[in-house]
Amino acid sequence: MRIVYFTHSLRSCWNHGNAHFVRGVLSELIARGHLVEAYEPERAWSVENLVKDHGERGFDAYRELYPELRSRTYSRPEEGAAHASGADLVIVHEWNDPELVAAVGRVRKRGGRFVLLFHDTHHRAVSAPQEMRAYDLDAYDGVLAFGATLASVYERWGWGNRVFTWHEAADVRRFHPPEHKRDRDGLVWIGNWGDGERSEELAEFLLQPARDSALPLDIYGVRYPAEATAKLQQFGARYHVWLANAAAPDVFTGHLATVHVPRRFYNEMLPGIPTIRVFEALACAIPLLSAPWDDCEHLFRVGEDFLMVRNGVEMTRALSDLKGDPALRENLVRSGLQTIRERHTCAHRVEELLNIIEQVRAPALESAA
Repeated sequence: MRIVYFTHSLRSCWNHGNAHFVRGVLSELIARGHLVEAYEPERAWSVENLVKDHGERGFDAYRELYPELRSRTYSRPEEGAAHASGADLVIVHEWNDPELVAAVGRVRKRGGRFVLLFHDTHHRAVSAPQEMRAYDLDAYDGVLAFGATLASVYERWGWGNRVFTWHEAADVRRFHPPEHKRDRDGLVWIGNWGDGERSEELAEFLLQPARDSALPLDIYGVRYPAEATAKLQQFGARYHVWLANAAAPDVFTGHLATVHVPRRFYNEMLPGIPTIRVFEALACAIPLLSAPWDDCEHLFRVGEDFLMVRNGVEMTRALSDLKGDPALRENLVRSGLQTIRERHTCAHRVEELLNIIEQVRAPALESAA
């Protein structure tokens, strides 16, 4: 198939976690012999911020570890949408300009024979529904939602059986256990401070427990305002600014454990949707501890693949246990890695995508017959 994917950016993961999964899926599709093209706007916000902070060297890790991937840029929505012509499958990510989303739909309406899917990996359907309802999706065949609770929102909006749950997953070509054992020490947390969606939770489940359990804490991420960096200093955490996602596996392998702190919107309004860091960390064979979230889709075996705690006191106790118990660490690593390899790789998601395409095509084939 000729597959076209419209993304905010494939090159930059600066405050752009969606790039992680998209890179892995496109790599898997290419490995299976599909012709894959990715398009992004010329002045993508993530790219501009990455270049501002790190210059062209900010792309080095991506270019080195994803040599098979490349993206093309466009200046106007209509120009970008024209690349959909002649494709077999077109996927448009929700972090695109609404004008681009509509323009691709117009290409489809003018006779495009491709399957057209909208890929939603954000909480705006519940946090800013008016923004998402403004997207013109009339010509789209279906929606790929990265969790069942998000899919249910689209079902209520009338999509019925044309919305498909399509979780994120680990790119195990890059995210895997280290080839050689290394000395491990302390905690690492890779994530963005953002807009205060989890500021209190980070203090309760990460900063305070790390200090109380006497574990050094390294933090990587962007959008940390002055008050955030001051809080990190207050708790003795070491802040290292942005980390290219392609470099994350090497950082994971040097640490004893990592922590998952879900954003409030996912915890309260879209349960069952973990950040992709959960998949990536488990794939890298690093023990994971988590603040509470509802794994209502049973993606993992809580208590076996990772430890979940209810409050900061329990997190401190769990960190202390983990620190002094190599067998506990080994059991978590083995179980978590097994679950990823059996259920949550980009190869699994590509198989799901191919099945979704067949489901979308089936009614058209029946009517043609």
